[in-house]
Amino acid sequence: MSRKSISLADWQQQGKPASTSSVPSKPDTKLVYSTDGGPVAAKKAEKAAGQAFSDGKVRLQRESKGRGGKRVITIRGIAEPHEQLLVICQQLKKSCACGGTVKDGVIEIQHEQRDKLEQALQRLGYSTKWAGG
Repeated sequence: MSRKSISLADWQQQGKPASTSSVPSKPDTKLVYSTDGGPVAAKKAEKAAGQAFSDGKVRLQRESKGRGGKRVITIRGIAEPHEQLLVICQQLKKSCACGGTVKDGVIEIQHEQRDKLEQALQRLGYSTKWAGG
């Protein structure tokens, strides 16, 4: 009985078929199985627009929950698309000299400056109402 010796690389390739993949493998891309053959692009979610209240007033509310004790003023009730909310947020941040953002159709302004925010929103033509504590 004769034994044939083979190298480790040959032994590892012995049971595997030859690579015939047409899609180049990249470590940072997600592998998608498709019958179409092309990469599947993920759709980006649309940014949420603001929704108005039935009385037409804009609500200013003080919040600190989930922010490590730091307080922000949330502004709800401006029925504008996300891009317009960003413009309004930028104007409010300049008038109060503080930071802020727009999340899910709600404008968040840092610090407790409800009086300044109320005056700035009234200059922009919105009627305001204080909500919460």
